[in-house]
Amino acid sequence: MKAFWTYTLARFAVFGVSFGVVWLISSIWLETTRVTTLWVLLISLVVSSVISIFVLAGLRDQLAQSVQERATRMTQRVEESRRAEDID
Repeated sequence: MKAFWTYTLARFAVFGVSFGVVWLISSIWLETTRVTTLWVLLISLVVSSVISIFVLAGLRDQLAQSVQERATRMTQRVEESRRAEDID
């Protein structure tokens, strides 16, 4: 579960930084309106997604490993329960 929260917080941090940078750049050249804010949000989502693909690859691999280990443990428990039912 620690890997999930670490990755999630890192994604939020990358999005926050990209939103701040795009907002700063847009505020220099554009007037702040609701449409501008929406575009800043959409551009920030795309930019942070691309950055996350490369920068957070290690954290994503750790998360995938954690999920795989948990799935393996759950599968083993189900198989043990199934064997115990067959014995009775």
